[in-house]
Amino acid sequence: MTTAPASTKLSAILPDLTPWRSSPGFRLLWVQGLITYFGSFMAMVALPLQIKELTGSPLAVGAMGAVELVPLIVFGLYGGALADAADRRRLILGTEAGLGLLAVVLLVNAALPEPMLWPLYLVAAGVSALAGMQRPALDSLIARIVPHDQLTAAAALNSLRWQTGAIAGPALAGLVVAYGGHAMAYGITVVAFAVSVLLCLRLDPAPPAHDAQKPSLRGIAEGARYAWSRPVLLGTYAIDLAAMLFAFPNTIFPFLADDLDAEWALGLMYAAGSVGSVVLSLTSGWTSRVRRHGLFVIFGAAGWGLAITAAGWVTNIWLVLLCLAFAGAGDMLSGLGRSTIWNQTIPEELRGRLAGIEVLSYSVGPQLGQVRAGAAAGWTGTRPAVWSGGLACLVSVGLLTAVLPKLWSYDSETDEDALRRRAQKQAAEVV
Repeated sequence: MTTAPASTKLSAILPDLTPWRSSPGFRLLWVQGLITYFGSFMAMVALPLQIKELTGSPLAVGAMGAVELVPLIVFGLYGGALADAADRRRLILGTEAGLGLLAVVLLVNAALPEPMLWPLYLVAAGVSALAGMQRPALDSLIARIVPHDQLTAAAALNSLRWQTGAIAGPALAGLVVAYGGHAMAYGITVVAFAVSVLLCLRLDPAPPAHDAQKPSLRGIAEGARYAWSRPVLLGTYAIDLAAMLFAFPNTIFPFLADDLDAEWALGLMYAAGSVGSVVLSLTSGWTSRVRRHGLFVIFGAAGWGLAITAAGWVTNIWLVLLCLAFAGAGDMLSGLGRSTIWNQTIPEELRGRLAGIEVLSYSVGPQLGQVRAGAAAGWTGTRPAVWSGGLACLVSVGLLTAVLPKLWSYDSETDEDALRRRAQKQAAEVV
């Protein structure tokens, strides 16, 4: 019996780099996105800290989330319709430039002798609107530039990029704000977006179909009707929404750290989930050979709920951190399944509008989840609020799986929508 070389075994585990090698457009977007994430996280840390310094009010800091929610919903849906009707390259370029200009506003305000409060909220709302408008174009562009059989690998590489920014960006931002001040942090954000815009200029045009509809409420409704008619898509949206609604305890981490007498570990609690996601991303080579991506969604969300339940039960801080890392890995697995199913099944002419719905499915859930966690903690206590949310997540995933069995049975080699989308893409490549 022969034994496979160690290099072969290792390559079966490590991330599949095929999309990076085969698609120059994907490489360019990956690098551009990494730079944008670093700049965005720099401002994401500096902005609430500046509001805290100006007001000293937790309510004032929390109000930033309130001003972000409505623009995200409205412009996320509109951006989805726009992505189907406009050149996606121009849309990405324009919104990226707009985000850079908002960073300039933050920089100018921070440089004033007495920085003002209201521009911070205005910029927060503007960033939410532009990000909501841009995300559908970015997500739908991936399905166009990456070959059909490489979509899972591309999703894993994109998640690795995001998690790298999520870990390194805030850590670097904290140091910059502490030693250089808010103006320096915003200055770095401006530079990052300037570089990102230059990279976006090198993207190939991505025009809409010749018969594309103009953005309208009717077009958005058409996308919603399509999603409603596809049980597999409904399952991905519903399970992710349930997982985040019931088991997203990040907002009460400071109180959990107090309960565990581990205030020193608060930063580690916020980073633990990203660490778990990175570990799964770095060992995601095997995911490219899986066809049952609905199982990724189900088992990943169930793993998230189970890990959050355990994090609320155990009392040792290191076990809590380990549970949160496992939760991050579960969320990453579920995200891989959702992204792959979306890109494999949604027709090109609806891709932008469905991407707008996707933005809502994974953005609104955490926002509402923070409200649930805070309310539950005030009523039952911090740790019961954590573990009860995890249990509710597990129950919800089980019920949704039973109600939507097509998600469980999804197979990329037999699903009609996946086969139709593959044929559509192959025809476009021939042309």
